[in-house]
Amino acid sequence: MDPSTQQRIEALVSASPVFVFMKGSKLMPQCGFSNNVVQILNSLAVPFETFDVLSDPEIRQGIKEFSDWPTIPQVYVNGEFIGGSDILIELYNSGELRETLAVALA
Repeated sequence: MDPSTQQRIEALVSASPVFVFMKGSKLMPQCGFSNNVVQILNSLAVPFETFDVLSDPEIRQGIKEFSDWPTIPQVYVNGEFIGGSDILIELYNSGELRETLAVALA
């Protein structure tokens, strides 16, 4: 990935304590997996920001290299990659996500 794309991704990830790279926006998710993540975060009343990877092919590819994770959406908490839709669902169901976010946002 080129250095300017990496810098843009790093700036986005650090822009908010909870940041999601997704297809669409939190108001209008463009795939079921992105919608799952939005619904989970909304149910926990967590403030979060998003970036629509459909709007920028460099970020769409670059984020996969940045996290070494092949799929979108991708969730970051305090700059740390947490996972995608399936992992978020598991963490939510176990109660671990609520704890992680409470600590991160404290």
